[in-house]
Amino acid sequence: MKKSISILAAVTLLGLTAACSSGGGNSNSGANAGNAGDGGNQTANNQPAEGGSDAAAAPKKVELKIFLGGLDRFREQFDGYFEKFAEKEKAEKNIEVTFNSEYPGSDNAPQILKTRLATGDVPDVFSLHAGNDIPSFYKAGYLTDLSDQPLSGKLIDGIKDLVSIDGKVVAVPMESLSWGYLYNKKIFSDLGITPPNTLTEMKAVVQKLKDNKITPFLLSYKESWIPQLFLPLTVGGLVNSSHPDFMDKMNSDQGSFGDIKEMFDIIDLVNANGTDRAFEKGNDDGAADFANGKAAMWVQGTWDADAILKMNDKIEFGVAPLPINDDPASLRINVSVSTALSVPPNSKNKEVATDLLNFILDDQASNDLYQSLKFNPVSKNHTFEPYPWVEDASVYVNKGQSYRDPAIPSAVKDESGKALQSYYDKKLSKEDVIKDLDKAWKEANAANK
Repeated sequence: MKKSISILAAVTLLGLTAACSSGGGNSNSGANAGNAGDGGNQTANNQPAEGGSDAAAAPKKVELKIFLGGLDRFREQFDGYFEKFAEKEKAEKNIEVTFNSEYPGSDNAPQILKTRLATGDVPDVFSLHAGNDIPSFYKAGYLTDLSDQPLSGKLIDGIKDLVSIDGKVVAVPMESLSWGYLYNKKIFSDLGITPPNTLTEMKAVVQKLKDNKITPFLLSYKESWIPQLFLPLTVGGLVNSSHPDFMDKMNSDQGSFGDIKEMFDIIDLVNANGTDRAFEKGNDDGAADFANGKAAMWVQGTWDADAILKMNDKIEFGVAPLPINDDPASLRINVSVSTALSVPPNSKNKEVATDLLNFILDDQASNDLYQSLKFNPVSKNHTFEPYPWVEDASVYVNKGQSYRDPAIPSAVKDESGKALQSYYDKKLSKEDVIKDLDKAWKEANAANK
């Protein structure tokens, strides 16, 4: 999609009389208003007189190619913000910026982007998943070092670490998240339920909801990235409690998902107590159904807050860590930066693209942007009030019940989404899923050597 922003300047011919040449008869508008001080020092042929100055230089024209995977639901906010950037760039640098913006879906975006970068058809600014993609993208030379840019000094320390590698800031964080699952606060309050701390307690919550004719979980598995969310939530909890060496073993081809087979316990509980027609519901449908009270819980992140509130601005929902077993140490909230924006080193418009990334964290304008997106603050200069679900998650973070989103290879996450779709549909067994994930991780290891 292309958004064009242009400023047209109208130039009125200066009069030839002595009175006009003194400046009294000048008529200037638009971009040429700044030339009024020239005193009308023009000849009859509208050429600059000796010693005079020409009209304002024509603006440099730049088209930025923008690739924002999985962010179509925020198209209006991003496109509007890009227009503000174009106005600023025109006013400050006399560069006329237009945008060729793409918003591919979450399921297809990663592969499309990797193909583009590998073939040299690079966007000037692209989105990536900070936890998943930064290590491999950095190794492949796709990320620009932004450490000397103003944006780097603005980042909150804990967030800065999540978009850095080898001590270099390589991306601008957008979605800084503390997430687990979403729950309907009114339903919980009406039934006297509080977020459970263990799998046994979750089973009791499920039963109480069913006893009161309320569906416990919303299922929306049409898009594979949604069931994939179980992977970081279960692995993250287990790695930070009973299986601290799981990631190291997998990265050295010594481990197996069979070692953490208990991850299926919560998946089975959710799948057995969810809404019907899971494969007919994608993310947008899921947001609408959750907003309208079709289920009490949804294994989904707070990135869907905007979509949910657009459907029902009266809903009150919270976020809590997903119980995966009865070990209290496993109950932790996932802290991550999912979406971040980067500039490739070989961008044809690298200077302007970098200006845009700095504008993403503009001290004033970015407050409105992040608040409209319903994202968490990421800059030390962000002053907007966080939303209630941010406070919910902060309770766990402040108690030390959190973990950094595990660095699971993208290919494994992709495979897990498809495998868990088939597992729900009973086309794959647990052993089949384990086998597929083990294979995908070993292939990722080989590809990174």
